[in-house]
Amino acid sequence: MKPDDKLRGKKLLVLGANAETKPLIESAQKMGAIVYCTDNNPKAPAKIVADTACNIDGTDVEGLTALVLKEGIDGVMVGVADRLIVPYHKLCSSLGLPCYANDLSVKFLTDKQRFNELCARLDIPTIPNYDVESIDAVANVEFNFPILVKPVDSNSGKGMSICHEEQQLKSAYLKAQNASKRGKVLVEKYMQCDDLFVYYTFINGEIIVSAIADRFTSNEQGELGRVCIGALYPSKHSDLYFRTLHSKMLRLFEQLQIKNGVFLVSAFVENNTIHLYDPGFRLQGESPDIPIKKICHYDQKEMLVRFALTGSMLVDFPSKGIIDYSFNAQKVASIWLLGKEGRLRSIEGLQDVSKHPSCISVVQRLFAGDEIRKEAIGTEGQVIARIYITAENPKKLNNIRHKIIGNLRVLSTEGDDMLLLQ
Repeated sequence: MKPDDKLRGKKLLVLGANAETKPLIESAQKMGAIVYCTDNNPKAPAKIVADTACNIDGTDVEGLTALVLKEGIDGVMVGVADRLIVPYHKLCSSLGLPCYANDLSVKFLTDKQRFNELCARLDIPTIPNYDVESIDAVANVEFNFPILVKPVDSNSGKGMSICHEEQQLKSAYLKAQNASKRGKVLVEKYMQCDDLFVYYTFINGEIIVSAIADRFTSNEQGELGRVCIGALYPSKHSDLYFRTLHSKMLRLFEQLQIKNGVFLVSAFVENNTIHLYDPGFRLQGESPDIPIKKICHYDQKEMLVRFALTGSMLVDFPSKGIIDYSFNAQKVASIWLLGKEGRLRSIEGLQDVSKHPSCISVVQRLFAGDEIRKEAIGTEGQVIARIYITAENPKKLNNIRHKIIGNLRVLSTEGDDMLLLQ
């Protein structure tokens, strides 16, 4: 990526500084921008790569406004965090800065319950759920176990629990309620079927399916939420999506008046019906933009940086015919390395993985000395690294995956194996 003369020296504020936001900051810097990054955690991982790191909470719109005005910041971006979409929209709107979110998209794409209500109006299936408005109402509902209890407005597995019996419900409800900014909880059928996601790019009103992938999760952590352990692109359910759901999704996006940005929605497939869940109007931890850039040769991080600083996603970019969810008939897999509770002493083998001819990218988010705390288990906080590989067929991909995992060694300070078996 070469610096862009139109962006050189412009000041960009990125909200949030988790590990997944580091590549976004680095992309902006390569384009010539001066990057400010803010997070209330002084030790947030992405701060180390920013030109200026600030300790303002990403939800503190008043404090962020003062920072933007004081520093003469030219644009604002949200990193990889759902909770920051609302303040991102408020901040940009009050300052007249480019923002891909609007009142409607913020209302319906940052709250799972509202998203479900919108989908119902458009005849889009979602996960069957129970009407449980408060913890006191739990006793009055007849549940068909197992069920999933989660916050309406959280992400990355935070606050989620799987309940197999009534005795687990109240503690699961309180856990989800405490993880919700609005204090609201969603109780759903626990789906045990195929899992996938659909990833979209919006460019000046054009709606493009950029990737569809089958998603695989860990089932080895008891009542905790399932954490992704990888994905396979493109999904075996791609035809089903276009046949049954795509036209309805176009209507949903048109109702929300979305013109620019990126969006991912997860879904389950049961009895040939796709049930949506977990919308995300931002870049993702899964980073489907990595294989998209490698195979389709366009960079979504670059597009979003340009939008934040100029109000336009593109510079001479003919999107039609280039963005191909089928990845030009190539197969791609992501591999998520999950760690057990403990402090990391060493991670061996990742450098060798990056040299493998089938490897697209290795994104490491935890390093020697980092700790995976008990509260991170069952969330993306236990992800050590993500690896992206490509091959001509799924069988070869699976063979490469097993070889890669077999050559990795992750040890705790106690000398124990910290790598969760997959």
